[in-house]
Amino acid sequence: MAQESKTIRWGILSTAKIGVEKVIPGIQRSRTGRAVAIASRGLERAEAAANELGIDKAYGSYEELLADPDIDAIYNPLPNHMHVPLTLQAVEAGKHVLCEKPIALNADEARQLLNLPKDRLVAEGFMVRAHPQWIRARDIVRSGALGDLRAIQSFFSYFNDDPGNIRNKPEIGGGALLDIGCYPMVTGRYFFEAEPKRVLSLIDRDPDFGTDRLSSAIMDFGNGRRLDFTVSTQLVPYQRVNLFGTKARLEIMIPFNAPQGEEVTIRLDDGSGFADVSAKPETIGASDQYAELADVFGQAIQGKIDLPYGPADAVQNMAILDAMFESEKADGWVSL
Repeated sequence: MAQESKTIRWGILSTAKIGVEKVIPGIQRSRTGRAVAIASRGLERAEAAANELGIDKAYGSYEELLADPDIDAIYNPLPNHMHVPLTLQAVEAGKHVLCEKPIALNADEARQLLNLPKDRLVAEGFMVRAHPQWIRARDIVRSGALGDLRAIQSFFSYFNDDPGNIRNKPEIGGGALLDIGCYPMVTGRYFFEAEPKRVLSLIDRDPDFGTDRLSSAIMDFGNGRRLDFTVSTQLVPYQRVNLFGTKARLEIMIPFNAPQGEEVTIRLDDGSGFADVSAKPETIGASDQYAELADVFGQAIQGKIDLPYGPADAVQNMAILDAMFESEKADGWVSL
């Protein structure tokens, strides 16, 4: 049920770093909502986060927060294996849910979200799709300035060899593909505005953790269009997206972790000179992609817009990632 222009009251599940440092500040800066409650498995941690972030209520359990009748929407940044279970509990409690990516451990688990009540909204939190630089870049692609978009290349890496970190625990959804490989995967779907026909992956696993620490993939979108990417949890931090057309190339300099509240730059290059001498920069005004995402979700709750990406989109994301893991085992192409 639409809530018209009523301010969306957000409850936050856990004091996860991404929430405390990025998403909650974004929600607090959004036009449509405000974080009013936060929960942790320890009340002291919840109270500390609430005091730091200007949140009114703190709970010592997730169940207490979900039972609060004054909360409209839940942000779920729990570890990957808890995304679907807590999202289902939140919807059962009558809440809308914005869930961190990846929304599940696999597509079968994600499909549980397809049969939820239609008046409760559920979305996967890919904030990049709400950032003005991505919207502007897609407008450039649609304008024909690149000619025919044929190839996309992406790289995304960071270094983390902490055995205690959840990203290095395969049993709860750790590893490069689920943590950051989902971003270039979504990049292909977003800019080609199409679905891949087949995928091929090459994966190197950490001998101690068992997680994929260096993963590359090709996504074949048919009609001569492809995305190839590499992601790693154990390389020097770096990220970039390049969109190659028959007439020009478009480069997104900081595609995924765009600095909150700061300007960013994209570059259009017609290829008339090497070493980027023909690349023309375009500045995208200061923006907070987490606030923008909160507003997209908030406006959908208010009934002002249709939710652009719901559970079906999230299931498709997981199906593509599943195919990449299947390709590793099959040592070849996997069709979708």
